[in-house]
Amino acid sequence: MSESPTTATIPGAAEAHGMDQGNTPIHPVRARRPRSIRYASWWWTLPAVLIIVTMHYVSVGVGGFFSFTNYKGFGSFKLVGLDNFIKVFTDPVARGAVGNTLLLALGFVILVNLFGFGFALALNRQLRSRHFLRGLLFMPVVLSPLAVSFVWKFIFQYNGPLNGFLAAAGLGEWQKAWLGDPATAIWTVLLVMVWQHIGITMVIYLAGLANVPQELEEAASMDGAPLLKRFQHVVLPLMRGAVIIASILSLIRGLSVFDQVLALTAGGPFNATETLATQVWRQTFVNSNFGYGSAIALVLTIVIAVLALAQMGLMRGREDHGK
Repeated sequence: MSESPTTATIPGAAEAHGMDQGNTPIHPVRARRPRSIRYASWWWTLPAVLIIVTMHYVSVGVGGFFSFTNYKGFGSFKLVGLDNFIKVFTDPVARGAVGNTLLLALGFVILVNLFGFGFALALNRQLRSRHFLRGLLFMPVVLSPLAVSFVWKFIFQYNGPLNGFLAAAGLGEWQKAWLGDPATAIWTVLLVMVWQHIGITMVIYLAGLANVPQELEEAASMDGAPLLKRFQHVVLPLMRGAVIIASILSLIRGLSVFDQVLALTAGGPFNATETLATQVWRQTFVNSNFGYGSAIALVLTIVIAVLALAQMGLMRGREDHGK
């Protein structure tokens, strides 16, 4: 019975399989591409890099410089040192804007993540109509924040649908000027923010749930683990990455809220809904205090960066500790 030929007995076969005659692996020699081809990809990205640098970093640098001046948007200006920043923390309106911004950001992070995670769990695998419901919940995300806010402004008017429904339901004593009352105006803004952004948070958590093996949940269920224990010890540890992303994005979005406040209340009533973003717009483009507006914008940028990095470090620290 003849033996089948091996790569060692066929001339050139060893070289074809990456071995020399002594069965020593041969590392293929890669032909070096010409320098013009190697650097061609960099030239294609150069316009995008220049646009990003100009639109973001250069503008931030210019704004940071003007924050130390009394620039009014035209004419000459002079350096005023830290006067603008001192005014940010001593002006009652600016201090109120800082408090409102932090309140909206905290409430937004908590509520949008709770509802987004809840809807993601409910629409993950069970319901037959889950695809339709996912699309329905995601639809507000693609709508213009200004358009959505104007619709909600109509709903919250004193003669609007909400008070009409309360009167029809026999709850007339609950009727009020929702956007005209300083005690309720900021909560209506928070409601609109959460309603519009639940969909994107749900999608992030659905992507995280897709990485949770169903076999692990089934094995834990067969071992008699209750639903809460399965969620705590099986699902949640594998969802930490999605939780970090969703929390940081919602924090940044909550701190920089502008469209909803401008359309619903324009910062009123009596500055009850003023935020740092609306103060930047008001001082810069309404009052022509470009220097002071730039200082507020720089403070907002620093607050967003510090809180986002702190939140990221805290969550990653918990993740490492959990491991």
